[in-house]
Amino acid sequence: MTEDQPPLDPAESLRIIQRERAATVRRIMPDPRLLLWPWGVAWLLGFTVFFLRYGPDDRVYVAMPRWLPSVVLLALMFAAGLISGIVGARASRQVTGLTARQGTMYGLTWAFAFSGMITVLSRLGDQLPDGLANLIWAGSLTGLTGALHMAGGAVWNDRSMFFLGAFLSVVNAVGVILGPGWHALVVAVLGGGGMLVAGLVSWLRMPR
Repeated sequence: MTEDQPPLDPAESLRIIQRERAATVRRIMPDPRLLLWPWGVAWLLGFTVFFLRYGPDDRVYVAMPRWLPSVVLLALMFAAGLISGIVGARASRQVTGLTARQGTMYGLTWAFAFSGMITVLSRLGDQLPDGLANLIWAGSLTGLTGALHMAGGAVWNDRSMFFLGAFLSVVNAVGVILGPGWHALVVAVLGGGGMLVAGLVSWLRMPR
């Protein structure tokens, strides 16, 4: 601003500050749709395939090989993890210091937690009937996902992430109580659908 230009009035100054703040937030915060929608789609499609093959009371709605639901779900979750990992890595380049370290440690927490859980479940799964084994696998991993979301919400002071984790935990508990078959349907519709809705709501709440 030159000396010949009149000073900005307080309202205009506030608008400029808000606009610059919103632009900064958009640069350093990843699009929540790219973080949550891939997982929502993976859960919606993957657990639906599980329900169609391993329905309640061992009912088979769609004939398919026993191994196919696991392969479909794992492939979808791998793709979702790859997408969200790339998006998160790009966003982390914009920040340094404590925030960057928090992001790195939180990402490693997910990797180690899931690796440990999968190792434990692999030792137990082969000793159980298909229905119960699927329930333990899906229930444990879904519960872990909910807990990690709640932990992330606490770390980042993000209420949306915390409440999403709490919602997923409740959905998982309801599904486990209903039993094999029903758990897959509940997690597919409410869990996957909840992630899709959460991604949209978080995106709409971002500063414009």
